[in-house]
Amino acid sequence: MYKKIIILLLVAVGLNACLDDLNTEPEIELSLENLLANDPQAATSLLSRLYGGLVLHGTGVPGSDDQQSDIAGNDPGETVFFRAMWNMQTLTTDIAKNRWGDGGLDPLTTATDWAPTNKFFGYMYNRSYFNIAQINNFILDVQKANLEDADLYIAEARFLRALHYYYMMDLFGGVVLVTEADGVTGVEKAKESREDIFKFVEKELLEIESVIPASNQYGRASKATVQFLLAKIYLNAEVYTGNERYADALIYSGKVKTESPFTLDDNYQHIFMGDNYNSPEIIFPLVGDKAMVQTYGNTTYLINGGSGDSTMPINDFGIQESWFGHRCTPALYSKFGDLDTTGDQRALFWTTGHNFEMTDYKIWEDGYPTTKFRNSLSDGSNNVTSFSDVDVPLFRLADAMLMYAEAALRTNTNIGTAVDYVNELRERAYGDSSGNISNVDLTLNFILDERARELYYEGHRRQDLIRFGKFTGGDYLWPWKGNVADGAAIPAHYNLFPFPLEALQANPKLEQNPGYSN
Repeated sequence: MYKKIIILLLVAVGLNACLDDLNTEPEIELSLENLLANDPQAATSLLSRLYGGLVLHGTGVPGSDDQQSDIAGNDPGETVFFRAMWNMQTLTTDIAKNRWGDGGLDPLTTATDWAPTNKFFGYMYNRSYFNIAQINNFILDVQKANLEDADLYIAEARFLRALHYYYMMDLFGGVVLVTEADGVTGVEKAKESREDIFKFVEKELLEIESVIPASNQYGRASKATVQFLLAKIYLNAEVYTGNERYADALIYSGKVKTESPFTLDDNYQHIFMGDNYNSPEIIFPLVGDKAMVQTYGNTTYLINGGSGDSTMPINDFGIQESWFGHRCTPALYSKFGDLDTTGDQRALFWTTGHNFEMTDYKIWEDGYPTTKFRNSLSDGSNNVTSFSDVDVPLFRLADAMLMYAEAALRTNTNIGTAVDYVNELRERAYGDSSGNISNVDLTLNFILDERARELYYEGHRRQDLIRFGKFTGGDYLWPWKGNVADGAAIPAHYNLFPFPLEALQANPKLEQNPGYSN
């Protein structure tokens, strides 16, 4: 029921806008101030449209004459937040490769030739600032409207803004900081340092932690959502600021585990199926819906993109089209051991008709597609649709538990509890205690591999590899890293992406990241 509520709200308000980087004023059919003055209840619908910025390309059905994207792009489906983020966080790593090679995908999948003209860098940057502009506008007008629940609405909007800045900080480093204090007409500003963006995100989250509801409608942020994001920035604080905050990561991941209503799903596969809105594990989803969130940018991209030839019964996966795109690499599925004998139920790979080795990432048969995400339902029915019903589990409890285990190990604190949390996940994976570990097994290398086994294909891997010092350089190689079949070292400046060319042109005060030319 809650999923239907949030979906209806997502389409209740239409927005038409275009983006010229930061020099933009959102164009809205009826100004927020006037709309709120006429109908205070409209705030909920408008807030839900801000959530919609995470899942929608704009307006209209993909492929139709009325399709419009919020930001510039030849294919509106490519401009969706999750698709751009997933490409940058996943295809650049040991998890998966894409064979299409069009429009910037080859540089991502091989981690070479990163240039400001790559459209996916532009989509992520422009989408984030488009959404931030909408959020700032919303906050300003809610403040003017003097609504009864203004603090609650603003707290959720501030969370969404903090979420966007978190991803920008993670991907690009220091970025331009624009808030409601800058108005909505666009500004030219120099970028803040990465450390200052970290401080901003931390301050925003800490200030709304006591305001945002402990429980909320499905698809909306709650206190656990805020605490999860705090744990995430603290876990990566040394990368972002040069100063580690693992003790704080331990505290906040522990709060998510012990103080929130979320529990592990009994069935791992169910977390990634067409009715996963029923999962007790998903803390913050990006909502999908076959009828009302029709886009090629969310789990439709993952499921269709990772399906192919006649050996794969795509109707069993709840889809109508195969795109012959994504396959996982042996660097991932070898972490499960022998796939024929492994007891780990997280090893969800399609091996029939495919080669273990990825000799050529452009050959569909090289590498194993994953069936982790599937649009069929948990009761076994197929639910075949053009667009996926599967929600993206952006934040889920298992990640919080693994963050706790890593922070415990790095601080040498509560190791027994950390091992217990890891074993909860492994008992679900194996169906019994056969995969359990002991205290001596809990090492940093184990945690990095366990995060791959538990969280692959969910958009976390690049960040994890950077935190462990294994993304750039040649200490850890994977297929097609550096555009070499067996892997090759990549330069240290690839720990950050280049700012897109259009951003540099629109804002002369924005400086390119080191190592890249404009």
